[in-house]
Amino acid sequence: YPNGLHILVSVLPVYLAAAALILFVAGVLRDPRSFSNAVLLGSGLALAALAAAHRLAEATGPVARLLALALGLLVAFGPVLVASYLVLNGITMVRREGIRPANLLSLLAGLGIFGLLGLMIATFLARSPDLTVSFVIIALLSGYISFLLVSYVIYAFVYSRITGLRRADFVVVLGAGLNDGDRVPPLLASRLERARRVYQTLAGRRRTSPVLIVSGGQGSDERVSEADAMARYLIGRGVPEDHVMREDQSRTTEENLTFSQAIMERSRPGYRCIIVTSNYHVFRTAIVARRLGVNGQVTGARTAGYYWPSAMLREFAAVFLSYKTVNFGICALIVALPLALYVVTR
Repeated sequence: YPNGLHILVSVLPVYLAAAALILFVAGVLRDPRSFSNAVLLGSGLALAALAAAHRLAEATGPVARLLALALGLLVAFGPVLVASYLVLNGITMVRREGIRPANLLSLLAGLGIFGLLGLMIATFLARSPDLTVSFVIIALLSGYISFLLVSYVIYAFVYSRITGLRRADFVVVLGAGLNDGDRVPPLLASRLERARRVYQTLAGRRRTSPVLIVSGGQGSDERVSEADAMARYLIGRGVPEDHVMREDQSRTTEENLTFSQAIMERSRPGYRCIIVTSNYHVFRTAIVARRLGVNGQVTGARTAGYYWPSAMLREFAAVFLSYKTVNFGICALIVALPLALYVVTR
């Protein structure tokens, strides 16, 4: 029986990893915009890593020992390195973008990791049952959220690489805030330049060029709508005016897509489109587009490297809350089960 259990422990993660990755591939082929693809990919990679670690622990020889040492150092110091990077990035973000809640996310995440490490040390030293169960609950909650976050980030990168520029009738550019009420800021200019390149690529493949839809309403501090400023930018850089359509009522990503979808359906039933946004915003936009039934994939424009971590954390938080029933239910179980076990065994 011990030998049979040993074989089961050795083989089961491999089979589970293979099953998760097969389901992941099937999910991508069905629709690459699904968040379940991220969860399946993360699960498959985690199980594959578990199987590899188990094999490594059983291996002998100097190479195996070096790999085991490297893995141990990664587990021990990886969280410290990640937390340090997030804190430094958060400081850079605040210096360059100012103190706003959205700009503090990477700093708060880094401090949260340091706080969790401190709680772990305090729990080990105090040896208090109450503190131990509290730490277990917090660690499990953090582990669950971290797993989803890492899965989201990895698949967001994969998604951006697997959705090429296929045939499309429309190129939809999502708006962002304007500078001084009417000027296109660098972040929005990056989206527009990406959209212009996509437009030129698609126009070179067919006899009729696609139509650019610039999407964004007018904020309370803006003198013109984002759509008007975006259209002016594109036309000024050589895009024919009759190939630019304005959607100037939206305030959110969901409205960007909903109102642009209505324009596309009226103009060309059975349309296909490519949606352009910033790289950190690509996968969440794809998830929203799938939910709304928009027939298109999403591509991203580059943003400043220091801006990406906080922006990605903000995007993940929005996706996490969009599945709040499932996520909060799992979090409730994570809290309830250790507490129930603690009460029963006291």
